[in-house]
Amino acid sequence: MKKIYLSLILVAGILSSLVSCSDDLLDPVAAKGDAIVLSAPTGGTYALSASTASATAFTVKWTSSTFGYSAAARYTLQVIKSTGNFNAPGTFPLGDYGVATSINLEKAITNRQLNAALLGAGGPIGASQAYKVRVVGSPLNQSSSTVTAYEVISNEITITATAFDTYDEFARLYVPGNYQGASGYGNNWSPDSPSVAKLFSAGNNGVYEGFVWMNDANPEFKFTPVPSWSGDKGESNGSGAFSGQLGTSSNIKPSAGAGTYFFNINWNTGAYTMDKRQVSIIGAATPNGWGNGTPMTFDTNPSSPYYQMYTITLTLAKDEFLIRLKDDWSVKMGTLSGNTENTTTGGQYKIKLGGGNMKVPTAGTYKVVLDIRNSANYNIRLMPQ
Repeated sequence: MKKIYLSLILVAGILSSLVSCSDDLLDPVAAKGDAIVLSAPTGGTYALSASTASATAFTVKWTSSTFGYSAAARYTLQVIKSTGNFNAPGTFPLGDYGVATSINLEKAITNRQLNAALLGAGGPIGASQAYKVRVVGSPLNQSSSTVTAYEVISNEITITATAFDTYDEFARLYVPGNYQGASGYGNNWSPDSPSVAKLFSAGNNGVYEGFVWMNDANPEFKFTPVPSWSGDKGESNGSGAFSGQLGTSSNIKPSAGAGTYFFNINWNTGAYTMDKRQVSIIGAATPNGWGNGTPMTFDTNPSSPYYQMYTITLTLAKDEFLIRLKDDWSVKMGTLSGNTENTTTGGQYKIKLGGGNMKVPTAGTYKVVLDIRNSANYNIRLMPQ
């Protein structure tokens, strides 16, 4: 009888060991990864400006993590206000790295890149603010939601920085008109209003592009190269055409009524085009699927953090979506690469006209914020609610 009991105990132990080994193989989350040590920046004050946007702000230095099992890694710099938490940080990708033992890594961050992360964290423009930064590492090519959630987090470092307005990097045209007051752009016919609509030249080459919301049934406007009436241009013949040649005689009067207009202007040659657009979010991630877009609302409240941006609050599935600007699918906005990509949560995710499908990283309710004020920095944010 004793032999039987001993045999049963031995078999139970072997089975328990096999199950444990199997669990370890299936769930690498259970393994302990190497801690990430963030050694630089060590602190400091950074006064960022558009004129030095391409200069290096600082170099991030950190140790990699092996995660306790063999895996390639992705590292991200996260930034928040010093009084906040890391639920919705500003982010900057530090890169993907192959399978390796623990090593020292570093990446230079430009003023422009740091500035985008500060603004993504809700930082003020032109005012000094204390921030906390950290590095987060996660395994690549993970196969389950539990593994996907696995992250290794570094120590936090506090810096002080002043963000600049991204507009200041690029040449612009001003678009004063009779629609301004009803559309959140200041007083009518006021090119000097701080909130006047602007079109930007991403290449600083005299070619301008952009979107303007005109909440007027009979909009009229002109273009000016400075925030005054000096050098203003309108239509050369007052025809109300949606393309043509700029002149100095007549206001431009599109016949399509109130709505969002997209402009492309060559100030060097005077050629221009404009088209009416419908700003909506569409895709399998949205309640209406790919069949119908859900219109977004232009924010006209100057006290709103999303002033002059398009927003909507929606429950989104973990699936794909796009910004659609025309019902026939001829105009859309999506990923810079043109490939399907996960968006970031909370931070600014840069997009472009004609880009690829975006993907919601985690199902939930989000405030979707589309910022298309600056053609050099079209971006979208998914803010968890």
